Amino acid sequence: MFGNLSDRLVETFKNLRSKGKLSPADIDATLREIRRALLEADVALDVVKDFTGAVRERALGDEVSKALNPAQQVVQIVNEELVTILGGEQQKLNFAKKPPTVIMLAGLQGSGKTTLAGKLAKWLKDQGQTPLLVAADLQRPNAVNQLQVVGERVGVQVFAPEPGNGVGNPVKVAKDSIKHAEQKMFSVVIVDTAGRLGIDEELMQQAKDIRDAVNPDEVLFVIDSMVGQDAVNVAKAFDEGVGITGSVLTKLDGDARGGAALSVASVTGKPIIFASNGEGMDAFEPFYPDRMASRILDMGDILTLIEQTQRQFDETEARAMAEKLAKDNFTLEDFLDQMQQLRKMGSLKSMLAMMPGAGQMRQQLENFDEREIDRTEAIIRSMTPAERRQPKLLNGSRRLRIAKGSGMTVTDVNSLVNRFEQAAKMMKTMSKGGVPQMPGMPNMPGLGGFGGGRSKGKDKSKKGSKSGNPAKRAAEEAARLAGGSAPAGNDSGAGSAFGLGQ
Repeated sequence: MFGNLSDRLVETFKNLRSKGKLSPADIDATLREIRRALLEADVALDVVKDFTGAVRERALGDEVSKALNPAQQVVQIVNEELVTILGGEQQKLNFAKKPPTVIMLAGLQGSGKTTLAGKLAKWLKDQGQTPLLVAADLQRPNAVNQLQVVGERVGVQVFAPEPGNGVGNPVKVAKDSIKHAEQKMFSVVIVDTAGRLGIDEELMQQAKDIRDAVNPDEVLFVIDSMVGQDAVNVAKAFDEGVGITGSVLTKLDGDARGGAALSVASVTGKPIIFASNGEGMDAFEPFYPDRMASRILDMGDILTLIEQTQRQFDETEARAMAEKLAKDNFTLEDFLDQMQQLRKMGSLKSMLAMMPGAGQMRQQLENFDEREIDRTEAIIRSMTPAERRQPKLLNGSRRLRIAKGSGMTVTDVNSLVNRFEQAAKMMKTMSKGGVPQMPGMPNMPGLGGFGGGRSKGKDKSKKGSKSGNPAKRAAEEAARLAGGSAPAGNDSGAGSAFGLGQ
């Protein structure tokens, strides 16, 4: 969503790194680039003015002039001010002292309210709550049916006494749902209301009537991150008309500029509480302003990645796997289990995008084919149990049989076996507390000797062959080149806010 904005900001900061001291002219030039980047990303003009004003005031103060690394200090200031316009500290849902907690969803048609209602219900269910979905959108065709399908997918009951499609009173449905929830001991009620293609009096009046009927603890405004500048105006209208308590961003995985999402919290004064970043029911998470600011500045979001891993990986299985690695007993069956665990975490692209410096690998990420896991699984499942446990049994005829059985080629099978052997070797080294030596891995600052790191001693592998036989000398030279270390020239620090390069 914020790819272009991130690229512009990272490029701007890269130009500062070569300067030992920053003059007011350098600060002004940097702020001009930041202002252009924010405006091109559809951030509201008033928000841009406040943001650049705050950054300029701090950047021209002693905070930067006395810093050992002024450029890095400016990055820190921009990061902190981004967190401020995104809402500051993370805000959580307000739960009622006496259940049920009532959450009302409001927004325009097409913003993703119904799907988001299901995602929110699943998230609450995973938190130990017992949510109830309420079909109070009786205007849009098949809205009731859609919510019922969504509720069935996430395993949450739906209160839908009216068929919808223009039939029924949404205010009465919402009011009756509270009585139903109290009788059936539901802890949370999520009311899905109707939307329109634009702001009108009928929409606002109906939203007010539902609000008055259910007295919600939270009124969440669902905003489509791809709408653009008009999203800010719509948010202000709903806040003035209904009185929202927070916002939810949807479609964060889209490719629009998305800067309007950066403006909502600042313009309305109400926090962004959740964010939805995909089609799946698990593509939903609490909104952390500091983590979003880090993503925008290409610093990654390691904390969210760790939380996703902890939710999906079983501690007992992880301990058993660690024991296997310690005994050097890692098999293709374990390899398959690990890939399936990764698949449970969701899109590999989205996980890799949370790594620091991922913005510099955007093209590679876009070209990455996630179906490769399916192909790998097909190859392994075409093997016999004995072959999975002992890959050394895989001779030429066996590999041909596996290739035919999986619909792949022998080359694909050979490639998989080679990757597995490299992974097994790396895990064996890591299980013993060492750092894996991975041919072809570029230098990474802070990890001396990792992969193609430079050695302080003489590199004997760089010496040419000493044989007097020309044919033997040519063969030895070819072997040396084939098995040589990776080039050590790829250690540029440019490209990310951390200076990790590519």
